[in-house]
Formats: sequence, C-alpha cells, structure tokens
Amino acid sequence: MCVTTRQLDFEACYRAVSARDPRFDGRFYTAVTTTGIYCRPICPARTPARSNVRFYRHAAAAEAAGFRPCRRCRPELSPGDPGWDVRADLVGRALRLIDDGVADESGVAGLARRLHVTERHLHRLFAAELGTGPLAVARTRRLLLAKQLLTETTLPITDVAFAAGFGSVRQFNAAMKESYGFAPGELRKTNGPVRRSPAALTTGLTLRLGHREPYDAQAVLRFLAARAIPSVEAVCWSGDEVAAYTRAVPGGSITLRPAAGHIRLTVQTTETHRLSRLVARCRRLLDLDADPGAVLEVLGSTSLAPLVAARPGLRVPGAYDGFELAVRAIVGQQISVAGARTLLGRIAARAGVPAVPATREDGDAAGSRNAAQPDGSPGVAACGAGVQVSVPDMAGCDAGVRVNVAGVVACDARAPVGVAGMAACDAGAAKAGRVPLLFPTADRLAAADLDGLGLTTRRIATIRALAEAVASGEIDLDGAGDPADTTARLLKIPGIGPWTAGYIALRALRDPDAWPEGDLVLRRTMERLGIAADEAERWRPWRAYAAFHLWHHASTT
Repeated sequence: MCVTTRQLDFEACYRAVSARDPRFDGRFYTAVTTTGIYCRPICPARTPARSNVRFYRHAAAAEAAGFRPCRRCRPELSPGDPGWDVRADLVGRALRLIDDGVADESGVAGLARRLHVTERHLHRLFAAELGTGPLAVARTRRLLLAKQLLTETTLPITDVAFAAGFGSVRQFNAAMKESYGFAPGELRKTNGPVRRSPAALTTGLTLRLGHREPYDAQAVLRFLAARAIPSVEAVCWSGDEVAAYTRAVPGGSITLRPAAGHIRLTVQTTETHRLSRLVARCRRLLDLDADPGAVLEVLGSTSLAPLVAARPGLRVPGAYDGFELAVRAIVGQQISVAGARTLLGRIAARAGVPAVPATREDGDAAGSRNAAQPDGSPGVAACGAGVQVSVPDMAGCDAGVRVNVAGVVACDARAPVGVAGMAACDAGAAKAGRVPLLFPTADRLAAADLDGLGLTTRRIATIRALAEAVASGEIDLDGAGDPADTTARLLKIPGIGPWTAGYIALRALRDPDAWPEGDLVLRRTMERLGIAADEAERWRPWRAYAAFHLWHHASTT
C-alpha cells in the first residue's frame, strides 16, 4: 500500500496510477510537472513518465505546490480518505471540522480553539502530515466545491462564490485565477452555455456525491428509512427499494437518491453558505468515504467471511447531526425501532423549529397548513408536485398515502412510484410541508419540557444531562473530540451505558472500530452463526462494519 505511512511510496503509487486502481481514489493525487495539472489515480489520461510525476496526500498540497485540478478526472469528485477515521488523530478531526465549515466561519484560530490546541501546533501537524497548512486545505475545499458547482449546476457565479464559502465575489475570482489560472466565467464557457437561474438554491440544485465501489446504497437507505423521524425526515419508495431520502435542514431540505456510480444530492435552502456543510454531512451520513477493500481484507479472513462476501458493499450509516444521533440512542434503549421513532417525532414536534421560518405574509397560511396533531406530527404532508394530502399520523412520503400526479404516484412504503422525474420524491415537496421541522439543538432541548411525551423520568433526565453537556462544550459530538475521550465522557452521564456510548461512537463519532457492547441482536446472531464472543477482537479495526454485517444478517434472515 502506498499510503500506509506519512510518506508516500513512489513505486506503489506509480503502479496504482498505471493500473488506474480505483482502490486508491481519494487516497493520494498525481501531479504532472510538464502540464502543471494534478489528477486522481483513476484519471483516463495517458500515464505520465516517472520523471514527470509527483505524489501528494491531499489536493491542497498539490495546489500549494502550484498544480491545478484536472478537468477530465475532476478531483472534486474523489471520495475522501478513510484513513483519517481509522487514525482519529488531531489532523483527522481537524479535516472533518474543515469539511464542516468551521475554518470558513471562525478561521484557523477558531478551528484550533475547537480542537483545544494552538494555531502553531495545528499548523505544524498539518505541515508534517499533508505538506501544507489548514488554511490552504480550507481554501482548496472551497475552490473544489466551487468548481463542481460551476460544472454541474446553473447557479449564477455570485451565488457559487457564497455557496462555496467565499466572503466575496472578488475574493472568489482572485482565488480562482491564482490557483487555477482562469476566472470562473471561463470555466463556464468551456462547459457550454448556461441558463441563468437566480433562484436555483431555493428551487433545488443537484450535485453528484462519489463513492468507492461496491456500494450497497439500498442497505444504508433502508436503515435510515426504518428510523426516519416523523416531521424531520421522509422516505419515498419505488417498489421494494428506497427511491429518495429527504430531511429538513436549516433554510430548507436535502434529498438523497441512489444513482449509477454515485449518490444524487438535491439541495433546497435559502442559507447558501451552508452548502459545504451539507455536502460533508451527507457524505458522513451515507459513509461515502469508506474503503470496502480494506474492510474485506480484514473481515474476509475471519468467521464473517461468508457475510462480507455476500454483501461486500455494506456501509455503516452515520449521522447528519451528532447530538441528534445521541438522543436517538438514548430514546431507543430497550424499545423497538418503531417505538423510538414515535417518541423522537414527539420530541421534534415539542422542541423543534421550522426549517424555513414563516414570513408575516404567509405565516397564517403556513400555520394552518402545518398545524400539529396531538402526537406532534403535521396535519398536512406533500407527496408530489403541488399536491397536498391530509396525513393525521406523520409527515413524509412513507405516510401510506396514494395520490394521482400525472398518472398514479404512490407514497406508500411498498407501492410503486410511477411518475417521470420522480415528482413524488422531489425535494420541492418540502416547501409544502413534507419535512418542516429541524430536530432541536442541544441548548433548546436542555430547556425543553419533555413531560407527557411517553418518556420515563430517568430517560428525560439523561437527555437533559446530555443536552447540557453538549451545549456547554463539555462534549463535542460533531468531530472535534477524540473518540475514546468522548466515549469516556458519555459514560459519566447517568443513563448512558456501554451499549449507548458504543452506538454513538459507531455512528456519530465515525469510529470504525466502535462496538456496541452488550447488544442483544449481535450476541444472538453470533451464537446462531457459531461465532465465539472473543472473535470480535479479530475484527479490529473494523468492528463497526462487523456489527453492521451482523445486524443486516439478522434483519434479513
């Protein structure tokens, strides 16, 4: 392997480039000195001569050395390097926060404070690991997102600048010319004429999210569908397959759809500066940066070999929001998935806020349209283009409702969707109230009255203690904290035991070696398969993937 240490192995990397080995996509980048361009290992262009090649671990390091991204293989579509999750060190956590937009909002100083280190120490670590500093990494991330927006969408250049995280159009133009040698408008000209669409961010824009093959999108989406929180998330089905997963985000909604070789992300939001964060969180939610080859290499030689061989593309579903996932884990203790889903919907209805706050002009109409029922769900859900139907029990396209939209469109959990363009599953339905609520933040939930929702007194106390710890900054569930340290802090909260802490680490902290200790389904499945309890030690550092293989096997047999 050419990236097992800090230093890249030139010969191994060159062999990977010559073979266009997809296993190394996103793990390093190839820069060609004669062209001034850097590429992905899978670039279809002719393999350059050895003497003309340089290898870099991160795109930012290649750009800092004066190389610009290839327009043919498009480095902005590379999956992330999963090695950072395995190591879970400070640089890996910093990269996750940069992807989440922390450096854009608070600068490198704010990033360092979040990680509890000095700027100088952070820069020293980045230089040693990546060959460039955190500021350059954040700048490259903005430029690559902007390049993708310019290539794949009709968004006006002004909107592209702010959506990518730049503070001004002038700053955006200067950065593009300095790093890439051309202005944003010139890239648009090479891609053909573009229809101007000033309202693109409110009517929906679509981006491609790449991943490594094989990728079992349906397994991840079905897992999320079974746990979708009423009024926060919605799922559309096409026969027995999930056609689309939608959830509320600040200013609107996001919709994820499986496609050939990638996931299609449709974004509807009035808060353009959050686009980079949305992309990063969707990638973590669907575990798009995982390396199935590395998982197979370890698990394929153990007692799990038959399960891994049968479903090599299984991923570990992550979390869009770490605190929300932690609350899910607490609420789900010792009750069914359906029961937990009902209680979480009530919590969202009690303490959540609208994704798109109503204006004075439409406030009355919106209030009547989304009037909550006694169980906390909206009174109206939208299941298609301009069509609304009454849904007394929950919102979303899995509500068991059938409507006619240019033929029969079904939003039932197992009914076919038969409308061109997936109108019934379009993110535009969120405007009409399909997924109207944001899950409550930690500070909001800490102050909320949760009595009368069906939660026990002890469960309420645990949720409140967690919310207070997260709101105060004592516990960070969105990437800044060391997984082992964060798990230890979670275990200090009354009501959070090894299973709950392990489940949070597995999904929210993205610890690939997390193991939900004491899980009854895992224990019974291992017994049924004749797997000894101490066999789990052989699954390191991929015990989280082993757990999901066992859970998936239990749910399908």
